[in-house]
Amino acid sequence: MPAHALAAGIREGDFRAADVTDSFLNRIAAVDGSIGAYIEVFETQARREAETVDANRAAGQTLGPLAGVPVAIKDIYNRRGFEVGCGSRILEGYKAPYTATAVARMEAAGAVILGRTNMDEFAMGSSTEHSCHGPTRNPFDLERAPGGSSGGSAAAVAARLAPLALGSDTGGSVRQPASLCGVPGIKPTYGRISRYGMIAYASSLDHVAPFGRTVEDLALALTVLSGEDPRDSTSLADPVPDYCQPSSRSMEGLRVGIPEEYFGEGLNSEVETSVRTAIEKIQAMGATISPLSLPHTEYAIPAYYLIATSEASSNLARYDGVRFGMRHTDAPDLESMYSNSRQAGFGAEVKLRILLGAFCLCSGYYDAWYLKATKVRTLIRRDFEEAFCNCDVIMAPTSPIPAFRLKEKLDDPLAMYLCDVLTAPANLAGIPAISIPCGATSEGLPIGLQILGPALGEQEILRVAAAYQNATEHHQMEPIL
Repeated sequence: MPAHALAAGIREGDFRAADVTDSFLNRIAAVDGSIGAYIEVFETQARREAETVDANRAAGQTLGPLAGVPVAIKDIYNRRGFEVGCGSRILEGYKAPYTATAVARMEAAGAVILGRTNMDEFAMGSSTEHSCHGPTRNPFDLERAPGGSSGGSAAAVAARLAPLALGSDTGGSVRQPASLCGVPGIKPTYGRISRYGMIAYASSLDHVAPFGRTVEDLALALTVLSGEDPRDSTSLADPVPDYCQPSSRSMEGLRVGIPEEYFGEGLNSEVETSVRTAIEKIQAMGATISPLSLPHTEYAIPAYYLIATSEASSNLARYDGVRFGMRHTDAPDLESMYSNSRQAGFGAEVKLRILLGAFCLCSGYYDAWYLKATKVRTLIRRDFEEAFCNCDVIMAPTSPIPAFRLKEKLDDPLAMYLCDVLTAPANLAGIPAISIPCGATSEGLPIGLQILGPALGEQEILRVAAAYQNATEHHQMEPIL
């Protein structure tokens, strides 16, 4: 059952939260050995939380909107008293001294936290292969990648190991694995959800973002998660609407823009066919379809990787073996301890990005690379602002390709980076975007449709996504395990 149906059933007393939790824990034990979605399962704590929900209901207390709903969290979120590692050896043994706002809001809403899920180290990757815990496998084909960096959370929802999961999206790290694993995933407007307690990769690009079984699940999660947080200066003070409130508006009159730059070279033919068929379906439901141009799209990937790596080189400087995590003890002096700890603690991809970012910020290169990338970012944001003057939403593929084989792109970083070519622009612009299933390849691999909206346009993209979902059956795809 999807998360919103589980929440309603537990509230109405149709079933006990403890039984729901046991069901998911049993499935994790039976299935996850072949997938590797979870790093750690909080079995004892989860059962205790579920029993508390049942006791509160029996006592007549008002239950929260997620009461009894099992939720998985990416290994990037602090949770007090529990280990958090970002898929990296550098944080080995580190236990969080506080709880991230996103997790705290889930807990306050009554959610049962099942465990932490696998990820690319420090969210740097598009396949969930860059993890010190080993790769996560795609539930639709165990020889293929689930996407990344939130592949563990996406695979958990796809394999029915959790009805709801938290990921993070810096350049597509929720939408791309959502597409490859055949589940819905949404990245809200930058600042809509507090990043406090989410370990930083690139602070100006990072977004808290959920996966669910249905669009209604995402609406429920966004309603719980959104809102201003005084501990995050970038969080927005705008009032939070009830995203769960069903819309009576039809698709009649909806203006949909189709960016020509998103249907160019490198787009898999089966992906293009499925996405264009989905757009035709929306048109048949009453929407007006018109082409548009986002002319600076071709510069999104170089701008994104210059900005992201520059911010990462700064953010990751704190992992020095002194204050927390791994420390290399076999060192003759302090400087050697720093370098040895970082050499042993960071994986190859993280080192590559730290070096690239440090280079971009060096004296003499800052203006030529980092500053120029920030100017390109402004141009990309303006492209979207101008586009939304003439359309309500934009539709495009989420990923240019379906799930690829494990190790297929590991030796070619540029090919891996290009997996984000259709998702990174939304992060640079800070606008909301959702990926929903819209078909499958001849091999049965899921394909995702991306719907983008203007800043704070979550309600509109959720409305359109729900209308498409309810008119099709693609969201009911289920892997055979």
